[in-house]
Amino acid sequence: MKHLSTIVLFMLLTGCATTKLPSNLSGAILNSDDLQTVKEGLPSYLLMVDALTETYPKSASMQLTASSLNGAYAGVFVPDDQQARRKKLAEKALEHAFQAFCLHDSKACGMAEWELDRLSNELPQWDREADLPYLYAVGSSWAGYIQANSDDWLAIAQLGQAEAVLKQVVSIAPNHEKGTAQLYLGVMNSILPPSLGGKPDIARGYYERAIEAGEQQNLIIYVYYASNFARLLFDKALHDRLLEEALALDPYVDGYTLQNVYAQEQARALLASSDSYF
Repeated sequence: MKHLSTIVLFMLLTGCATTKLPSNLSGAILNSDDLQTVKEGLPSYLLMVDALTETYPKSASMQLTASSLNGAYAGVFVPDDQQARRKKLAEKALEHAFQAFCLHDSKACGMAEWELDRLSNELPQWDREADLPYLYAVGSSWAGYIQANSDDWLAIAQLGQAEAVLKQVVSIAPNHEKGTAQLYLGVMNSILPPSLGGKPDIARGYYERAIEAGEQQNLIIYVYYASNFARLLFDKALHDRLLEEALALDPYVDGYTLQNVYAQEQARALLASSDSYF
């Protein structure tokens, strides 16, 4: 699950566009090709959003924005040697997601405490497109929280809950966010090698559906397919082909440019280490 929460970068635009914040500001972030500038400027934006959640505590859309922003920053810009900070931000992201869902529908309040059986029984009631942003925020931020706390077995034990929520997202909208929900499920099912109970065939299906849904515009899918699946199975041909495809595609896609530039940086690094890894 290495850096699973980096996938939430694209959620910034979706979340921010539904709030009272200027949509052109969130659009400028995700359409930037300058990762360093975004890294330096994002903390101020993060503080502003945190303040606005205090000002508008009953705003579900503001809670969504706070969730996506905290999760994105934790996953992409917090260094590996600052684990305590990453954990704190990931926890905030998850708390905001749960609060957003609770504000959206009071029947979702307390979801954080539900066991998997209850969660699985309750989820089918949220089957409308209007429920998608809240389901997706909970599922993705839950996955990010687990990744940030991968040294805590109590956190890892919640993987089933996160997967159940994301499966509900896919059941409503299989192509949601250009295949990113499918990508999450692919990563979750390729954590373990087959010898330890992993399910590579299921994972491959999610990755392939994610690529199809991405329509060659969501490059992070290729990178995770290579790094979390091809490397797990020691499939060098698949690994290199996916990364070369990612590098050959145009990263400038409205709403996805920042994450695509990041994806191509990762693709170059993975290709450079391919021969030594395999």
